[in-house]
Amino acid sequence: MSERRGKAPPKKLLIEERRRAIVELLRQEGRVTVDDLVARYAVSAVTIRGDLEALELAGSAKRSHGGAVPAEPSPQDVPLLIKETRRLAEKRRIGDAAARMVGDGETIILDSGSTTVEIARCIRQRKWTSLTVITNALNIALELSGLPTVRVMMLGGMLRQTSYSLVGMDAERALSRLSADRLFLGVDGLDTKIGVTTPDPQEASLNALMVKCSREVVAVLDASKIGQRSLAVITPITGLNVVITDTSAPKDAIHALREQGVEVQLV
Repeated sequence: MSERRGKAPPKKLLIEERRRAIVELLRQEGRVTVDDLVARYAVSAVTIRGDLEALELAGSAKRSHGGAVPAEPSPQDVPLLIKETRRLAEKRRIGDAAARMVGDGETIILDSGSTTVEIARCIRQRKWTSLTVITNALNIALELSGLPTVRVMMLGGMLRQTSYSLVGMDAERALSRLSADRLFLGVDGLDTKIGVTTPDPQEASLNALMVKCSREVVAVLDASKIGQRSLAVITPITGLNVVITDTSAPKDAIHALREQGVEVQLV
């Protein structure tokens, strides 16, 4: 007698994983419906409506009757070469403060970005007995190349031309087998209610995995990023341990971060 085989139940996702998946689905298909999302993710209609409301609040979607459509185009994903020229003095101070947190013998993750590359430049100036740096950024790997006591582990994946970063399933598979003492996370926006964001959903997905596999998460960003929202949420504020920013950061935002248990360093 033949055995009947049913479909395997949909894999349960964490809230942020599901919301990033919805954003990616919106990008690919141009619209989503509540009924389709309920069937796809095996959650209730109330849960999906809550997801769409949160995505609309974050500027990642626009709700419509029975579903959602993409939000208005997000701010331009500015090329790294341009980003590196903006607020350079602040980024150098942030990079120096972040590098001073790194201990000899640690394993750290350096995310791609114009601020994290300043951390790499400061690391290059110090003497190490041993240090392991995991990164998805080509420019950071090159910055740290040739240092005999610094081991650089480069994640694979698809190259994003604007950021010199590698993203996608190959990068995520490589990272899923690793762990780190500390992540230095560069972001395009920090909203004290929504969390930290970036323009690219694939980058957000990889960044979220970086958060998951790190014992401590340090967001590094100049004050112009505070109050900004980009397309894809990386993690809520509760996923951060430390924020390093410059002294022009708004006092109300600093207070809100500290109220949520985040250590804030102003440089």
